[in-house]
Amino acid sequence: MPNSIDIENTISNKENISVPAKIGRYRWTICGLIFFATTINYLDRQVISLLKSTLSAEMHWNDGDYANIEIAFQFFYAFGMVGAGRVIDKLGTKIGYALTTGLWSIAAICHAFASSVLGFAVVRSFLGLTESGNFPSAIKTTAEWFPKKERALATGIFNSGSNVGAIIAPLTVPFIAVAWGWKWAFILTGLIGFIWLVLWLVLYQIPSKEKRLSKEEFEYINSDKEETAEKEAAGAKISWAKLLTYRQTWAFAIGKFLTDPVWWFYLFWLPDFLQSQYHLTLTQIAVPVAMVYMLSTIGSVGGGWLPLVMIKNGSPVFRARKMSMLVFAILVVPILFAQVAGSYNMWLAVLIIGLAAAAHQAWSANIFTTVSDMFPKSATASVTGIGGMFGGLGGLLLVLLVQKNMFVHYRSIGQIDVAYYIMFGICASAYLLAWVIMQLLVPKMKPLDI
Repeated sequence: MPNSIDIENTISNKENISVPAKIGRYRWTICGLIFFATTINYLDRQVISLLKSTLSAEMHWNDGDYANIEIAFQFFYAFGMVGAGRVIDKLGTKIGYALTTGLWSIAAICHAFASSVLGFAVVRSFLGLTESGNFPSAIKTTAEWFPKKERALATGIFNSGSNVGAIIAPLTVPFIAVAWGWKWAFILTGLIGFIWLVLWLVLYQIPSKEKRLSKEEFEYINSDKEETAEKEAAGAKISWAKLLTYRQTWAFAIGKFLTDPVWWFYLFWLPDFLQSQYHLTLTQIAVPVAMVYMLSTIGSVGGGWLPLVMIKNGSPVFRARKMSMLVFAILVVPILFAQVAGSYNMWLAVLIIGLAAAAHQAWSANIFTTVSDMFPKSATASVTGIGGMFGGLGGLLLVLLVQKNMFVHYRSIGQIDVAYYIMFGICASAYLLAWVIMQLLVPKMKPLDI
């Protein structure tokens, strides 16, 4: 983790903000809690993709059945996002985050008791609905605890939890399934959420109610001059209908709609790609899958670091954010050649997919931060929820229109390469298209006066 003291001192010198040397420790502890929650969130959702071959053999699934289960998750995740955002804004981060994490942990454990396609579709629907609360909660917590100049870095750090969860999953789930059976893989990973729940309820409080927070750090957290109490009060009254009238909302939503499906593709189909293309066993996929997400962890933190460097060198926040996102969009493009390179050596494909995954996480750290750049704190969870819904809908449409058709009807040895090549082409182009549309809608990400 970057040294928060050095970061803050550098920024304070740049902007003439007096920052005592000791502030920041509690703030980064909060960031660590969000990181832990996001790790668990992705650990729970990825278990099924690693057990796909086992469950397919035991329950006689085909790829269409697996796609339908994935569709159930994404459908409820997408629409849960909007409701989750409003619930978090209503209940606040302490209660809202605790509620959603407790419920998705129960949903994760319930997978162990499913015995059919319908049963798995039901529990996956419950998991999608409850897991949708993580990012609205995380983004709102970040907006509460960090000034704007640090939010991309904080977002990048907690968002890297999605990579860590995706790393832990392949290094543990296959081996748990082999040793004790697939049911225990769902039970043990689901129980971890309750450990986080205890830590959150004991350690977390919003800054205005946190007695352990110094006056200096509280003032530093609230050092953004453009967000006044009046704006926050107005922001609390904004309806969904009103939020959808702003181009800033649509820029975020369309950016998520085009790029979130790529990450869903990695999560749900990367183990299958490695098994079908290179004939790996359940435990043999552990290291290459983990490698992809290890690389993506670097990208997640790097996504927050790059705009911070630009800002320290005098670039306006909006320009640093946009230029960083363009760099990350370009870094995804080589995935178009992953399958060709992989025909020579599997690890070349793994490295190229890992680069694209890293670029996605760097992109994600910044696109999430555009919400708190443009909207008052009281609306960030709602806007994040709207964007998350569009991201989920994008993933749902990709499965329905592309993946389900290709992976059901083009699974022969001579045709499967075509299916994955098309998917890698979609991945390569999605970010540049999203960047152009966002640039057209919001040339400058100025805070809204609402």
